[in-house]
Amino acid sequence: MPQPRSNTRLRSARVAAGYHSQQALAEALGVGVRQVRRWESSTPPWPHPDLQSALTQLLGQSMEELGFTPPPGRESGGQRPRSVLDATRKGLAAVPVQSAATIQPASVGDDFATVTRAHRNLYWSVAPTALYPTVIGHAELGCVLLTETVGRTRQSVASSLSETWLLAGRIQFFDLRMSDEADETWLRGLQAAREAEDHLLGAATLAHMAFVPGWDGHLDEAALRIVAARTYARRGDAPALLLAWLDAVEAECETRASNTRTALHLIGHGEDVLAAGNEYPVPDWFDWFSTPRLAAFKGNTQLRAGHLPQARTTLSAALGQLSEEEEKQKSVILGDLAAVEAAAGDPVAACQYAVRALDQLKRTWYATGMDRVREVRQALVAHQREQCVRDLDERLYDWSTTVSALAR
Repeated sequence: MPQPRSNTRLRSARVAAGYHSQQALAEALGVGVRQVRRWESSTPPWPHPDLQSALTQLLGQSMEELGFTPPPGRESGGQRPRSVLDATRKGLAAVPVQSAATIQPASVGDDFATVTRAHRNLYWSVAPTALYPTVIGHAELGCVLLTETVGRTRQSVASSLSETWLLAGRIQFFDLRMSDEADETWLRGLQAAREAEDHLLGAATLAHMAFVPGWDGHLDEAALRIVAARTYARRGDAPALLLAWLDAVEAECETRASNTRTALHLIGHGEDVLAAGNEYPVPDWFDWFSTPRLAAFKGNTQLRAGHLPQARTTLSAALGQLSEEEEKQKSVILGDLAAVEAAAGDPVAACQYAVRALDQLKRTWYATGMDRVREVRQALVAHQREQCVRDLDERLYDWSTTVSALAR
């Protein structure tokens, strides 16, 4: 006996959008599953105008493409939606409108996310100049996929795309010293987070954007971005670790503005937040912060405040607590320990730490770590005739380090 005919167009569009059951689509639309079942029958009734708009928005196709036939004298109320991931700043190319020709299957969301996770892991060991073009290419693919997906699949792609832009901006800012480019890249990440409705990614992106004016001494602008980041974090049920990181970001901006007392207060608050904890899970993508890294922020602030014994103790403890995966941060802490000894008038100890930092940078390059070493060398100008400083110069300006710094 032949199977009854059904509205296969609607069913295919539903599955492609990530709604694998009629119940899932019904819940997304706020209707009963019986209504969806009727739409997927061989004679689907013409939906109410509000549901027309909801269907076309969720599934990315017009009513006719979804298998509906308008009653005589009536036209479809739902048009194919356009992407709202548009450019809002000069220099950003607009993302193409949604493709009329191709709707990707739901599996592309998981496939795209898998590559995103791989790039996240590779960041900690692969040279930034090698990884950066690949990450940018992946982001460009994500922009294309965003125009060819709908519903939950589109939301999944947007979330991974936001994470990809976040990583690209981190490479630009922390590894390649491309601050202006990082600011625009993070703006794209914020736009993608909006498409994904992911408030925690929005909070993380906004806090990163605070580094750009904060490192340039524009504290007022940095503060506004941090306030926005905290607002998004509240909306997204942020875990304690992310909240403590927001304190650390604000503390660094205050430290660079020479407000070390305020910065230490913020770090103390972050320590209290971590000690109290909360029930919210840490997102997988939030992999650049830990309790030892909060201590590293604290040690740097103590150094800049002139609290040298406290800074030495804090930084030494943080260095010992870092995991094997936190290679990049080791060069930063070693550089700060070198700065402590230079400020304390011990050039031999300062050079020893600086050389250890260079050894670490040879294994895992990090521009921020190299900046710390160069700052220490500048602080040792008065001792530059001493053998320990000359030995440091031999390492700092040998062929390997010089070419590596310029190439990466």
